[in-house]
Amino acid sequence: MSTAALLQLPLFADPDVDGRWRVRRSARARRLSVRVFHDGAVEIVAPPRVSPPQIGDFVARHRPWIERQLRRTASIDCSFPPQTLALRASAELWRCEPAVQRRQLVERLKARALELFAPQLHELAALMELRYRRLQIRLQRTRWGSCSTRGTISLNCCLLFQRPEVVRYLMVHELAHLRHMNHGERFWAQVERFEPHWRVLDRELSRGWSQVPGWLTTRSIQ
Repeated sequence: MSTAALLQLPLFADPDVDGRWRVRRSARARRLSVRVFHDGAVEIVAPPRVSPPQIGDFVARHRPWIERQLRRTASIDCSFPPQTLALRASAELWRCEPAVQRRQLVERLKARALELFAPQLHELAALMELRYRRLQIRLQRTRWGSCSTRGTISLNCCLLFQRPEVVRYLMVHELAHLRHMNHGERFWAQVERFEPHWRVLDRELSRGWSQVPGWLTTRSIQ
């Protein structure tokens, strides 16, 4: 279904009507929130006890914002294959063959991300006097990185399209979770100790999806 058609749907839609729309209950959610993904998917996150009418009221209040985000995603170029890929994290320009397959190109990006990010993460961990168990590179639509309770650091290969300073901040952020598995005051104090400009970099990272090729973040290649 096109973005224009999606805008005509009642914004408290049944997920069965359009697979790109859903309401997700979360025991961790403290309040209602809405997310519009890069492929035009819309998700409402609701605490367990919030009623459907409350969700409907929330969506109605935020409908103008949702529509603006859907129009923005509609303008993203998702054509494939790309002629070139500019990897800001490594200042590389890749030229792509017309016959290249999506999965093949994704695997190349993951391999390059591992090659580039692994020594950087190792160096930062030593600087912060922290030890992680392993590093894994993933392709995700919504998260730049994560740190598990077992010490696994996950980084999104889409970080290749961000500036090196932004990538470094994200690494500091995830490594800090090895000591503080939350976003409390002590966590942010540790982040600030190793990245004083984290607020500016965090805002840049939140806008970073605009730097990622549209074909890379669509559901079809997950």
